[in-house]
Amino acid sequence: MSRGRIGWARRLALAGLLIAAGCARHQAAAEPARYTFERVQTLPHDPDAFTEGLLYDDGKFYESTGLNGRSNLREVDPNSGRVLREVDLPDQYFGEGLARLDGKFYQLTWQTHVGFIYDAATLKRIGDFSFTGEGWGLTTDGTSLVMSDGTDRIRFLDPKTFAVRRWLPVRYQGKPVASINELEWVNGKILANVWKTDFIIRIDPATGGVDGVIDLTALFPRAQRPRTADVLNGIAYDAESDRLFVTGKLWPSVYQIRLVPEKR
Repeated sequence: MSRGRIGWARRLALAGLLIAAGCARHQAAAEPARYTFERVQTLPHDPDAFTEGLLYDDGKFYESTGLNGRSNLREVDPNSGRVLREVDLPDQYFGEGLARLDGKFYQLTWQTHVGFIYDAATLKRIGDFSFTGEGWGLTTDGTSLVMSDGTDRIRFLDPKTFAVRRWLPVRYQGKPVASINELEWVNGKILANVWKTDFIIRIDPATGGVDGVIDLTALFPRAQRPRTADVLNGIAYDAESDRLFVTGKLWPSVYQIRLVPEKR
């Protein structure tokens, strides 16, 4: 078990943390909680998987991978990293976020404005749906599909009609947050990867405010990554056992982590 090291002022400045409109602090906004991590275990992960969506369900990982000609939906054994089943997307589609709701998997694509629906038991494709804008991350609150599109807004979709039920602007101390990517619903909050950073933000779904920031800089340091490895992306939560997993695009490992509040 290893603990990630911190250095918040420097890292947030270097990362430009997350904020589209600059890093000026909004005095009226509450200071988000800050977390580092403890590594609980390291699991194998296919280093050829360009991870765009990750979830844990009934003892398995389910993963949506990206890149044209390489995108698929796959069921993975967590302990071995072995792909148990997979469904390839046609070459014109770039796979993105993934969610499970009411016995179905929903998978986004990036710029083709279409998503796919699968029977969760068989992984058979049973339908599709359309949406505006780009598809990035996807999760569920148990009622709606919760979707990111690379902007500072998250949309809540009706899973039957795919109409937008509401839009949620995401703000960090009053400033908009851009490049929200992979999403995971955890204990009533939204965890979100922020593209090109080693940070995960925790979003209050009622207000859109960022009330927590997780620094994963030390999890798989960039200096130690092979050239083939890309950015942090992929969050999965085992609600039954309260376990949190993270990975990245083309990473050789999935990490189970425990969040550790930063001492101030």
